Amino acid sequence: MNTWQRYQPTPQHPWNPGRVAHLHRRAVFGLTWNELQRDLSGQPQDAVSRVLSDEARIDGLPADFENLADLIGKAADQQPNAERLKAWWIYRILYTPAPLQERLTLMWHNHFATSNLKVNNLPFMKQQNETFRKHATSSFGDLLRAMLHDPALLVWLDAPSNRRGHANENLGRELLELFTLGIGNYSEADVKEAARALTGLDLKEGQFHIDPLRHDAGEKTILGKTATFDAEQLTELLLQNPATSRRLADRLINEFFSEGVVSKTAHQELALQLQSSNLNIGQAVETILRSQLFFSDANINTRISDPLSFLIAPLRALELFDPPPSTLALCEWLNRMGLELFFPPNVAGWPGGRSWLTTRTVIARANYAAAILSGDVYRPATPPDLHALTKKHATNNSDQFEKMMNTLLLGDVNVKQTTESTTPTAASREAGSVLALLTGFHAHLH
Repeated sequence: MNTWQRYQPTPQHPWNPGRVAHLHRRAVFGLTWNELQRDLSGQPQDAVSRVLSDEARIDGLPADFENLADLIGKAADQQPNAERLKAWWIYRILYTPAPLQERLTLMWHNHFATSNLKVNNLPFMKQQNETFRKHATSSFGDLLRAMLHDPALLVWLDAPSNRRGHANENLGRELLELFTLGIGNYSEADVKEAARALTGLDLKEGQFHIDPLRHDAGEKTILGKTATFDAEQLTELLLQNPATSRRLADRLINEFFSEGVVSKTAHQELALQLQSSNLNIGQAVETILRSQLFFSDANINTRISDPLSFLIAPLRALELFDPPPSTLALCEWLNRMGLELFFPPNVAGWPGGRSWLTTRTVIARANYAAAILSGDVYRPATPPDLHALTKKHATNNSDQFEKMMNTLLLGDVNVKQTTESTTPTAASREAGSVLALLTGFHAHLH
């Protein structure tokens, strides 16, 4: 696969702070100065290996992360409060030793976009989130089968009302249109027949259940093939269809690349790799992250940063781990920036890209940057000690601190400050620099 050749540094495309920051910001929600220096001193493929093997993070790793995450998750389960469930996921993203897994969990949440607005069952939503995490990098077939047993998705797409003689097409339509083949690769007749194949999928006492009395066992013709399809046979038919591998290639390219970076040839090659590898998502992600394309100039600082990346990257850059910020406060900011976890806007999910930037959400981003520096992400408010961070990492002067923040937050681009602090203290100058970086145009790109 020549278009997916591995990145090797050259004088024209060196392994520099910008490319290190790009890897972490695009794949694992940002990095700290220690992580940047470690990767910069080694080989790029070693840095990618650390991302893939959950060894990318040095800082902000609680020794009891899994226990704490479990406690927060159980508390969210026991209280009918969606904000606490969002806070649980944000805690995981900020502190997990496996941030790529969380990045892909978010991607699958957008792929199988399920909203608690209709499901109205937070334990179901949490269970779905855990399923995305479990199958984040596995064969897509494993994830798809798990989703067709998933209580939240079945409620969301009216599967329990889909029965013999009274087919409900919602699940069948989205299965073909959004989850596998994509628009243009099936007919309305295929949707109707797929709905018949999916009859009988039900819930019993909150658990997946197949009701054989509701299943239509008659012959169906789907995508030109005739058989007595049931849900499992339909799933296998869709997984083998080349359109599914193309749809998944679209999803992965949209996750890791800016618009126009990946050619049709490269897209086709990635789809062929997926098809030949039994739709192995982890293998495709590795191909992407190791590639020359991923590290190309066209792909660096040219993608609109999604709100979750905008939320987490500054916290990691400023090492705001101990004490931890209020994840409930972070939930509020994420909502204002247009990403309400567990509540996608519709079955197609969040469109992403330029749609992230509206008058309201850009103002929210600027206010969030100010909130970080005023300490309003803590309860009670606790301003970060930027001067201590300067002394820890930038021993020369405030200019060195500004360079450090520029690299961490923006990927080593040359940003001309639009504001200059005239206050006398070093900490004030540093705060002014960070605020200018965060609220500047380039801060919305990653």
